[in-house]
Amino acid sequence: MGCIVSTPKDSGGNRRRPGSIGDVSVYVPGLRIPKPVDFTQSLGDSLSKSIVERLSALRTRIVVMAGQEGPTITRTKRKSATQHGGSTLADLLQALEDYLPVLLGLVKDESHLQYKVQFVWMNQEDEAEETAMSNAWYEVLSVLHLMATLLLSQANLLLLPRTSTDGHQPKVSEENRRASVDIFLKAGGYLDCAVRHVLPQLPAELRRNLPVDLAEGVLRALCLQALGQGVDIQLGMAIDSTKATLAVKRRLACEMVKYWQQAQDNIMNLPLANGWGEKHRHYVKWKYIESKATAYYYHGLILDEGNTEKSHGMAVAALQAADEYFKESKKLCEAFNAATPLSRNPPLWGTMKYLSEKIPKDTSSKVRINRDLYTYERIMETAPTLPDFALALKPDDYQLPQVSPSWRTENVKGGQNGSPNHLKG
Repeated sequence: MGCIVSTPKDSGGNRRRPGSIGDVSVYVPGLRIPKPVDFTQSLGDSLSKSIVERLSALRTRIVVMAGQEGPTITRTKRKSATQHGGSTLADLLQALEDYLPVLLGLVKDESHLQYKVQFVWMNQEDEAEETAMSNAWYEVLSVLHLMATLLLSQANLLLLPRTSTDGHQPKVSEENRRASVDIFLKAGGYLDCAVRHVLPQLPAELRRNLPVDLAEGVLRALCLQALGQGVDIQLGMAIDSTKATLAVKRRLACEMVKYWQQAQDNIMNLPLANGWGEKHRHYVKWKYIESKATAYYYHGLILDEGNTEKSHGMAVAALQAADEYFKESKKLCEAFNAATPLSRNPPLWGTMKYLSEKIPKDTSSKVRINRDLYTYERIMETAPTLPDFALALKPDDYQLPQVSPSWRTENVKGGQNGSPNHLKG
């Protein structure tokens, strides 16, 4: 089964958190940082010197890079976002991709080697400072989570608006927007693989003792967030397109609501804590309410195309709901930015730049009654039901890589199977 050691937060550990993370277009959880492991002590009697040294070298590279750069990767400044930050992300992601095929040799054919090494990672959203487990599948899970986190950070850098050379309002290029959708799908693929193919490899007891950073609900929520933000980018491009119909925009907006609602459902009852966790919860709630404002706005515009008094009344109710949700989303955005670590919004662009102007304007022009007669509760009661569309955007179908060829010549000593059955912590 493996053994678990969780270090409580008051044990004098060295978990580092930035006081501020700068501009946030995409929520990026704090990076979980791996701590050094002595592969020679754990595997020296079972494997050749060459494979032990290879494992050590690959993982040490990750430990050093993540330890040095991890606390700064999530801090963004628009001026330097595409320079040092982008290359650091790419280098660390490459190091993880190089490590994974060699690491998977420890779990090949249910080898007993998977229980021999105690892997230690520092948490961010869990009460425990760090979690150690003697199971190589925990290491695989941690690697996939870190790979997805780095991609989300990469997407955030791409989606920070830049001031154009002609002096116009800061904006995000279409090239960056399209690239970010691919990145969201790739990150979703890592997280989907973690949930469907890696978590089931861990015994139930270990799954229960995973840090909340790696809880199934958090992994699913992060995957759904990536998809929701991918749809948000698609909607922004549809808004900019003269060919996209209102029906297309409404469909995208309604799909976005479902992604964010499912993300919220997955983390609602989890003990997210310690700044990052609370900030994560605030972000999902903010984006869920913001997406509802968007969906009700487009639903209202389509209803208003009807010629009946009933359809006009439903359109007014939908636009009022959009306006109320939009106001609420602004408050939730402030709560997110005020939660530690502090953050700020980049200049408005894309979907929300357009809607921040259109929702209040179109609502006031369509509503010809005394709005003071309508309380928030009354508006929400009369709001029409949003149409239900099937979700079109799916995560990439990521498969774990093949075990590195360097394992082919290994003659593992000490038997192949069996698992220790002890638990610490």
